[in-house]
Amino acid sequence: MLQHLLLPVVIMAFSPIPGTFQDSAVNPTQGEFEDLGVSIEDCGRPEPSSRIVGGSDAHPGTWPWQVSLHHGGGHICGGSLIAPSWVLSAAHCFVTNGTLEPADEWSVLLGVHSQDGPLEDAHVRTVAAILVPVNYSRVELGSDLALLRLASPARLGPSVQPICLPRASHLFAHGTSCWATGWGDVQEADPLPLPWVLQEVELRLLGEAACQCLYSRPGPFNLTFQLLPGMLCAGYPEGRRDTCQGDSGGPLVCEDGGRWFQAGITSFGFGCARRNRPGVFTAVAPYESWIREHVMGSEPGPAFPSQLQKPQSGPWEPREENCTFAQPECGKAPRPGIWPWEVQVMVPGSRPCYGALVSDSWVLAPASCFPESPRDLESWRVLLPSRPGEEGVARLVPHENASRDSASDLALLQLRTRVNLTAAPSAVCLPHREHYFLPGSPCRLARWGRGEPASRSSARLEARLLNSWWCHCLYGRQEETVPPPGDPPHLLCPAYQEEEEAGLCWKDSSWSLLCREEGTWFLAGYRTLSNACLRPRAFLPLQTHGPWISHVTRGAYLEDQLTWDWGPEGEETEKQTCPPQTEHGACGLRPKATAAGVLWPWLTEVHVTGDGVCAGILVAPGWVLTATHCILRLGSTTVPHIEVYLGRAGVSSLPQGHQVSRSVISIRLPRHLGLRPPLALLELNSRVEPSPSALPICLHPGGIPPGASCWVLGWKDPQDRVPVAAAVSILAPRLCHCLYRGVLTSRTFCVHYTEGQKDRYEVTSAPPLLCQTEGGPWVLMGMAVGGSRELFAAIDPEATWISQTVGEARFLHPSGSPYWPPEGSDLCPQDLAGAASSPEVAGLLLLLLALVLIQC
Repeated sequence: MLQHLLLPVVIMAFSPIPGTFQDSAVNPTQGEFEDLGVSIEDCGRPEPSSRIVGGSDAHPGTWPWQVSLHHGGGHICGGSLIAPSWVLSAAHCFVTNGTLEPADEWSVLLGVHSQDGPLEDAHVRTVAAILVPVNYSRVELGSDLALLRLASPARLGPSVQPICLPRASHLFAHGTSCWATGWGDVQEADPLPLPWVLQEVELRLLGEAACQCLYSRPGPFNLTFQLLPGMLCAGYPEGRRDTCQGDSGGPLVCEDGGRWFQAGITSFGFGCARRNRPGVFTAVAPYESWIREHVMGSEPGPAFPSQLQKPQSGPWEPREENCTFAQPECGKAPRPGIWPWEVQVMVPGSRPCYGALVSDSWVLAPASCFPESPRDLESWRVLLPSRPGEEGVARLVPHENASRDSASDLALLQLRTRVNLTAAPSAVCLPHREHYFLPGSPCRLARWGRGEPASRSSARLEARLLNSWWCHCLYGRQEETVPPPGDPPHLLCPAYQEEEEAGLCWKDSSWSLLCREEGTWFLAGYRTLSNACLRPRAFLPLQTHGPWISHVTRGAYLEDQLTWDWGPEGEETEKQTCPPQTEHGACGLRPKATAAGVLWPWLTEVHVTGDGVCAGILVAPGWVLTATHCILRLGSTTVPHIEVYLGRAGVSSLPQGHQVSRSVISIRLPRHLGLRPPLALLELNSRVEPSPSALPICLHPGGIPPGASCWVLGWKDPQDRVPVAAAVSILAPRLCHCLYRGVLTSRTFCVHYTEGQKDRYEVTSAPPLLCQTEGGPWVLMGMAVGGSRELFAAIDPEATWISQTVGEARFLHPSGSPYWPPEGSDLCPQDLAGAASSPEVAGLLLLLLALVLIQC
């Protein structure tokens, strides 16, 4: 099947350019053609032959005007012979970065059918000159045609004949069946296989309004296209047949009264054979004057016969409001969880292997389900939904990297007979390489590979995708560049409702990820085996394997993206990198604040029975750090019941995440002789899996991170606990020690608030102190000492206790220098000691001492 053009999917929207060639000329008489040495009977009449319909091998001699343009020893573009010394092609084949390539680097192969066989009637001509319109710049701006003058005339014969050219007045009726030919790719990124036989495909002409209607519908990245004068469209709203890369410059020909006219020149398109994206061709008729002008004097020249069968009432042109878009023929499910493409592959001696039907004769499944060298395919069976019988397997095609790369654990199985696709069974849609599943897309899990059925219906396993920054920084490599929208992602990460995790287990199995766009389900990703009952949090994306699936099956349903609404904030498109990680993975990640809300994924609400609510910080999937005075009261001998909540902002969940709740099963305190430690660790009854709602903070065992900005994080209203951050500076150890001598210990330090920030939060919540370096993760520095806004219990002196108690605590690599003053040192003059009791004096002394320190 011949299938689409030169440009990739991404293309900008353009406006019409005035002055596009549509010159008309006085129609020459038959005698004028004879003066040029060409009879009008000489063009557009191939030798009688049969033709294979529907995008396949052309019969030798069927299209004798088709030529192959070679550059650098290989086929690059197509063209059509319009006169013994002239070939018509596309300008974009010869213009690179605005520069026309030298003509002597090109050659024209005429009379060829297979480019890998004996060239019995074929011959080669060098190119003497290449002419393109002066206003040509890019294909999408029109005027995409070129004339090639051959160094010597072609040798005409049964396999080498010129095509007729239409006059400017020639009208090709919309809906007419025409033919495109070439040696281009048979599918996107899928070259024509040996022996490289000329391909033909039947296409229907689309009216300007109908074509513009299709291209006015936003495609991926909200891109549309403005059809310009001098362009025409051919194809089908449902796609599946088209021209493709390597066909550029080739002819689109239509029959009229037993004679073939070249209606168009293959120019460009959005991918190949995509639904609602017909091919765009350069219309030849509007360029009659330009062609005549440049071939004038050539004998014989091209022929422009009169049209014999003009449309009775003009070209059929559907009104734009009647334009209907073709809907996907895949991915329709009666309800979530009832998947009409879910199949079971039965291999003797093995448990069933679950896969997905991707076309009427191919099944996609994990390669790990099957032996590497199967010998008994005739005994394999495939069970399809709603079909009582079993299907046989004709062929197994494992991915070439399946045995050495878990990300390629895929295999395709060809059925012995084609399946009549109905409501069940039907095929699932597959994504193209540039498909971008939007953050928040609704997704579900489906059975994949070997394993017993889940303990609950998969219809309940609903999730929504995280954005690419979260996904890649949670699971990707340290300081990895995040793929921007349109680039294949490394992983897809769905976030599930925590309430659904309890009791859900599917042992010894893997999963596939289905995501929905406008009611259509795509097989977005798959997951290898997991030894845990919790669902996997990251899936391998399928779109990187689209070209392989398409090449093998030649019929799988690869579909364009259907949803492109990024919302008011949009998605980050500039280059992003992930902050450094620890040996236990990502921590301290927080994306930029948006209008939808501010996310602090490590901030927890610690609810103590019969008491207030304090702040806590998630330091590991099963542990929260908080201030001791919030959870234990002096003189009390009982341990209170404590609940911890994440993903909340007062009474509501945060916009980017969902609420997580855990109960506390133990309280751990460091052993400080004679002192009540200010910090406590709370052990949770179950782990909290990483997500934008619940992610551990980073810990930094080495002083303040260089170049960090610091904030105190709390809430103003104890009832409506919306997080607020107050900007602070951590005071130098010497200054802090002087101001709070007698109060400050080596395990405590103090801060100074930026003007107007001090009263942003209420102090009883025991807020944490956080710092962040530019582009780095957030780090926990301390927790507020009870009743104080300026004093904080430092995390650094408790690093050993935390790491011994919590094995998965996220400690960054030490940097900077510890600033805690040594025990028993006396760094302060007598008149500064205790000055903090007077705020006015303290502020003045702060300024004076800071000046002294700066001068030192």
